[in-house]
Amino acid sequence: MEYKDYYKIIGVDKKASADDIKKAYRKLAIKFHPDKNPGDKKAEEKFKEINEANDVLSDPEKRKKYDELGENWQQHQRQGGNADDFFNSRQQRSQPGTGYQYTGGDESQFSDFFESIFGNATSGFGGGRRRASRQAKGSDFQAETELTLEEAFHGTTRQINLGEQKLNLKLKPGIADGQVLKMKGKGAPGANGGPNGDLYITIHIARHPHFERKGDDLYFDQPMDVFTAILGGKLPIRTIDRTLNINIPAGTDSDKVFRLKETGMPNYDTPTRHGDTYVKIIITVPKNLSQQDKELLGKVADNYKNK
Repeated sequence: MEYKDYYKIIGVDKKASADDIKKAYRKLAIKFHPDKNPGDKKAEEKFKEINEANDVLSDPEKRKKYDELGENWQQHQRQGGNADDFFNSRQQRSQPGTGYQYTGGDESQFSDFFESIFGNATSGFGGGRRRASRQAKGSDFQAETELTLEEAFHGTTRQINLGEQKLNLKLKPGIADGQVLKMKGKGAPGANGGPNGDLYITIHIARHPHFERKGDDLYFDQPMDVFTAILGGKLPIRTIDRTLNINIPAGTDSDKVFRLKETGMPNYDTPTRHGDTYVKIIITVPKNLSQQDKELLGKVADNYKNK
């Protein structure tokens, strides 16, 4: 029996962390994915091989057993090694004429790796009917994409590249930062006829220079001249998708907040519903006044103070 160095297949050191193994596997899975290499039997075999290696190395318990016996695999087979030494805590019993039979739990917990050592999961080492290879779901893939706030408001599309495979992703209005979308069946192919894994896409919304988003509500600061604050009047306000004129009462103070109902982000589950926009007024002081303007304002100030 040929010994397979799973670390070499994945391309990592034996001391590699779980994250290192995960990253290396994903890179190879995309490179040798059947959709990227149609009709290439060598790529198909390589893809199966790296999935087999990942099945063992990504599982802490399987990896531990592999590290203990991997290098002595062939010697263990020739010497008819005791299954108790391999499984340790698993309960097993000997039956006449059939070798060892697993009795410690669900048979589906055996990996193809364990079967390759013991030959038969249902009737032991002694030949007989072989159990059909266990079906297994393919590994999931992860991806990320970034949107502007305006794209999140209106909805948009993105193209996800998996090697040479391109997937078109339609994004609904109101999608949020950190939201994770699932594309079923777009991950790695399953083993032995098992279902494909899934693709998970994490959404990132870029920081906006003007608006701050809190849920479906939007917040921003609006500069306003002191004369409008004192006398009142109309003030143009630019929301995320339109311009509105709001009424400013005379004597409005700085930091006054106005609520513009249903002008915020659309609700992701019900896009016809919108959050609100909250506008905080920031009063600005005029610069570069003429001498005549200063004298007029001085008179107004004196009159105000003498009341």
